[in-house]
Amino acid sequence: MTEISAAPLDPAGIEPALRPFGSSRTLPAQAYTDPAVLAWERRHLFAGAWTCLGRLDELSEGCTQRAVSAGDVGVLLTFEGDNARAFANVCRHRGHELLAEGDSADRPAAVCPYHGWAFRLDGSLASAPHMAGTAAFDPAELGLVELPVAVWHGWLLVNAAAKAPPVAAYTGALSGLLMPYDIQGLKAGARHTYVVEANWKAIVENYQECYHCPLIHPELCRVSPPTSGDNWTLPGAWVGGTMDLREHAETMSFDGRSEGVFIEGAPSRTILYVALFPNLLISAHPDYVMTHRLTPLAPGRTEIECSWLFPAGVTETAYAVGFWDLTNRQDWAACESVQRGLTSPHYVPGPLADNEDAVYQWIALVAASYLDPAGAIAAQCSWNTQPASAPEV
Repeated sequence: MTEISAAPLDPAGIEPALRPFGSSRTLPAQAYTDPAVLAWERRHLFAGAWTCLGRLDELSEGCTQRAVSAGDVGVLLTFEGDNARAFANVCRHRGHELLAEGDSADRPAAVCPYHGWAFRLDGSLASAPHMAGTAAFDPAELGLVELPVAVWHGWLLVNAAAKAPPVAAYTGALSGLLMPYDIQGLKAGARHTYVVEANWKAIVENYQECYHCPLIHPELCRVSPPTSGDNWTLPGAWVGGTMDLREHAETMSFDGRSEGVFIEGAPSRTILYVALFPNLLISAHPDYVMTHRLTPLAPGRTEIECSWLFPAGVTETAYAVGFWDLTNRQDWAACESVQRGLTSPHYVPGPLADNEDAVYQWIALVAASYLDPAGAIAAQCSWNTQPASAPEV
């Protein structure tokens, strides 16, 4: 991996985002529109952090190996029973990919399609045609490069640049906040994939505030007051807080009623919404958990995989999926308008309102990461050691 360097942005343009809340400004337009900035982010913020690849049970289904990417780094996942490992998707001979991104295989070894070198699922070299007579050839030294991987509440996280803090420190207090939802035991009930013409950071910023809710989310405001809830300041590379349900509502749906099963032990009057840096948004409800997994495709284009997880046995999911599909599309339209505004020569970074404290936390984390990605993440993970408690049930 190359040495960590600061983002290709003028530090003077980043500094206003790091001022104390109340006097800070948003990021410069270049952070959302410049291909060079996105290229840097893909290497240092996506490959350099614990990036979510999806649900372990789905990634491993029907295969022993799968090729994915984390930022700009190709990753080969291997599966043996419940054990998942991650390796650089690079043959140790001449660098050919072992599998094309998005492909999977159900073989006991990963075989390079270029010259036939084969690697066991533990990464060790199994065979290399025509290499036995090469004096400098030592199979023990030519295993695949292993990368840190972790299963976290059923999601598979990978640190493709191997530079992030340990996953327990990285997720910090968030692990405890999510524990009551038994997310690892929930089952996928639906999935929508959206391609949004907006920068990935603009989408997360929109997710972190309900300042906009009265104007674009009338359905959401009918089941949750837009000024409700609180945001946390707890350790870990994440930002978020809670929203309250209105008195008549038992979940987020068009009429506030659930047609599913309530998660035993989960908070019954609050919705938890958090963003795990860089690409996983989690919205936990009393009866389902919705996630958005972001993949930047271009400075102004992001793929969003939206998944709904329910307790086992739930078959009626439309009450949640329909509500959030409408809400999502309202958000995407707003984010796309923001992106168009960011490309205007007249855009100037603006101030944040007093109810945009989570937006401030997110922008400040990104801004600090632009200057020192490893240091910013380490500081976020270690500044506070107070344990977190779940919202009131």
